[in-house]
Amino acid sequence: QVQLVESGGGLVQAGGSLRLSCATSSGSGYRIDDMGWYRQAPGKRREVVALISSGGSATYVDSVKGRFTISRDNAKNTVYLQMNSLKPEDTAVYYCHCDAVLLYEYEFWGQGTQVTVSS
Repeated sequence: QVQLVESGGGLVQAGGSLRLSCATSSGSGYRIDDMGWYRQAPGKRREVVALISSGGSATYVDSVKGRFTISRDNAKNTVYLQMNSLKPEDTAVYYCHCDAVLLYEYEFWGQGTQVTVSS
């Protein structure tokens, strides 16, 4: 199994910044592949925010381009999400996700961290 633990959420005013971190602990030989961040606002479906491959290629949902930056430290199997110029519509629970390979590919999720942006 792969455990994902998020941190860094909180309450911030519009225009502010937060940095989310997601540390993974992979036992039994899993290889961490793609990692990413998703979010789910109240009454809405979970959506992808940003994804990053093991090689460092990143993609973003249009609504966060130019404001959010995803990065990863492969040595630590940790992924980050730097969020700048936050808007009230960014308010959501943010979930860390990874694909991990052990013969087959599996996906794992973190427990989520709340981000609240006040206007």
